[in-house]
Amino acid sequence: MTEVFAPQYVGIAMPAGVGLFAEGWAGLAWGVLAAAVCAGVPAAVIAVGVRRGRLDSIHLVERKSRKGPMLIGLAATVVGLTALMLLDAPRVVVASVAVMLAWVLVMGPITLVWKISFHTGVSAGTAVVLAYVLPAVPILLAGAVVVTVIGWARVQVSHHTAAQALAGAVVGAAAAWATPAMML
Repeated sequence: MTEVFAPQYVGIAMPAGVGLFAEGWAGLAWGVLAAAVCAGVPAAVIAVGVRRGRLDSIHLVERKSRKGPMLIGLAATVVGLTALMLLDAPRVVVASVAVMLAWVLVMGPITLVWKISFHTGVSAGTAVVLAYVLPAVPILLAGAVVVTVIGWARVQVSHHTAAQALAGAVVGAAAAWATPAMML
């Protein structure tokens, strides 16, 4: 679960899925562009850092190793969001990228002090975003189950405490709820 639902993978899938479900094939294309810039670039930086031995794993288990990739993620997301707005991308795709920015801006400072779970935050937030474009109740119920399992898995591999996993889910979902609510 922690591999399949790593934040960078979920972050790559989310704007593409949202674009597809809300806007069809054209939305998928916009979502893929958003995903490549906003999540793909940071994922590539993390992968290179792991290969070169500068980062512990793609999960950035050591809190101190999160700062550089988060700053790159922040920069990539700002660039991607700006480009999408200038290119008049569908609002729902722009909103999904704004959610990614909110995650970095809200959970980023927290993780520098306390190791909040980005795994549960991004997954819970993705369920909330998908609930804007798909039937909300089944999406949120399925999302709650998936996030619970992810949180349990993160605790089992000793990468987070239960409190860190729960806080990630709550903060990630709240950021994902508030951001599109302001934009759509």
